[in-house]
Amino acid sequence: MGELKKWEYPDSYFGATWESYYVGLSQHRDSDALERSNFSECLENLGGESETVIVVREGHWAVGWVEWIAIHESNQVAVDAMRKMLDMLESYPVLNEEHFCEVEADDALETWQNCFNDRERIEYIREHYDQFFFNSFSELREIVRGDIFTGYAGDLLI
Repeated sequence: MGELKKWEYPDSYFGATWESYYVGLSQHRDSDALERSNFSECLENLGGESETVIVVREGHWAVGWVEWIAIHESNQVAVDAMRKMLDMLESYPVLNEEHFCEVEADDALETWQNCFNDRERIEYIREHYDQFFFNSFSELREIVRGDIFTGYAGDLLI
């Protein structure tokens, strides 16, 4: 993560300027669960959007869109909070473990539902049977149909 830095005018940039702002965390169209969770938690820890904390949304040729948190230099409380979060991320990559697990579980269920058919789900369950927990045949049927996912989200999303 590193230290908190002021916004700098990028090469080949056509957009608003943010000279009086620090650059907080960012996310983009292809961000994984961890990046999206940290972005959301960071914004929440800063008190959400305000006159001095802004989510800047920009188009990007490679990833479609980018969002980043801009913190005005006049908001010393938010600047200090952002520095503290960056320091925390230096030693451990997750701002809120519970929120990250929820986002990852949602991603896993979406993948389970949309990227596997019933036959592929059965094959995955057979290969990873030690990950799956179900209390009845009815619950197993829900898993195979893609209604629920009880395996290890992180393993499915690799």
